[in-house]
Amino acid sequence: MKDMIIVIIGAQWGDEGKGKVVDLLADRFDIVARYQGGHNAGHSVYVGEKAFVLRLLPSGIIHEGKTCVLGNGMVIDPKAFFEEVDQMQEQGISVTPERLKVSSRAHLIMPYHRALDHTSEERLGNEKIGTTLRGIGPAYEDKAGRRGIRVSDALVPELLKSRIERNLAEANRVIVLYGREPLRSDEIYVEISVLAERLRPYVCETSHFLSEAGKENKKILLEGAQATLLDVDHGTYPYVTSSNPTAGGAAVGAGIPPHHISGVLGIVRTYTTRVGEGPFPTEMLDKEEDVANLIRKRGNEYGSVTKRPRRCGWFDAVATKYAAELNGFNSVA
Repeated sequence: MKDMIIVIIGAQWGDEGKGKVVDLLADRFDIVARYQGGHNAGHSVYVGEKAFVLRLLPSGIIHEGKTCVLGNGMVIDPKAFFEEVDQMQEQGISVTPERLKVSSRAHLIMPYHRALDHTSEERLGNEKIGTTLRGIGPAYEDKAGRRGIRVSDALVPELLKSRIERNLAEANRVIVLYGREPLRSDEIYVEISVLAERLRPYVCETSHFLSEAGKENKKILLEGAQATLLDVDHGTYPYVTSSNPTAGGAAVGAGIPPHHISGVLGIVRTYTTRVGEGPFPTEMLDKEEDVANLIRKRGNEYGSVTKRPRRCGWFDAVATKYAAELNGFNSVA
């Protein structure tokens, strides 16, 4: 298995072009796997005149004959998952259980996670993080708090029902406190149970799947989302994502031995962008705002998912050096 696994890592605050690089490299690999995050960031990939915006699915899905994996380190909104699957099917991309494997250990984003994301940002006011409001953070909170609902849990009706009732009782206290209508457990159960049954054919133990693929000398590309400076441990905390998009998180989130990773490719752009709140030392402000606006216009610097304008700044060599040291880049692109 050694020398068969490469990790793609964003070296800045995201939007470095990871999706484009994965698209360029995908033909050299047999499997493309994601290992962390959810549908809070998007990759835009162009094939001829056709544009594909991928939020959950690995960019390799648009390449015929490639198998894609959503690893155990991810949090998955089942509704968003099938919206994207259906969208790909409509665009002529085959997304079958044979081509796409979903980890039974991945956690689900529930409707109450999205509601809690909204209330959390409202509570923080001027100190808000600037999340995508898609429930990513609350889902990871439940995972760390050992009350999350995994994909495998959703396939057992009695377990799913009891977990929803237990978690929603607590979540509704916060939701109501901020003037929102409480959610109903029966409605959530019906929605998720239907989606879970549709998801069932895609579900497998992806760690074992990747291990067996390695024994067959298949080449695996691990596709990171977000980027180094958004890492929950090593980024500009607290203005970070809720997972580990760094190289160290790849082994955990994909369920593979760290020493089987043979290369780490850092993706860097010539200027820097950031979406949302948080420190940005080289941001173009005041007299440089005209330059930022020009870059934003010519580079179409708007979030693939949120459509929010990206903050633009000069290349930050210090931050990039930090990312290179932290991830152990073998090369950059």
